[in-house]
Amino acid sequence: MKSYAKLAAAAVFGLGALALTATSAAAAIACNAEGECWHVHHNYMYHPEFGIVVHPDGWVWGPNDHYRWHEHVGRGYWHSGVWVHF
Repeated sequence: MKSYAKLAAAAVFGLGALALTATSAAAAIACNAEGECWHVHHNYMYHPEFGIVVHPDGWVWGPNDHYRWHEHVGRGYWHSGVWVHF
């Protein structure tokens, strides 16, 4: 009977770990006024003067919008094609 309890506990622990990793996989989409967009994985507080708009994950631009994807690791934002760290 004890082995079933251990197996059940391991299953609950495994499902909990899976749930935590699944929720952290979502990313918002940030875009600047110049049309450069990238994924953000944390809730950064961009200064209003940066001109950054953060959209929910899954956001897509319209057929007449002109955006470009840029990806980068780390904290910052794109400005005129250059990654600015903060």
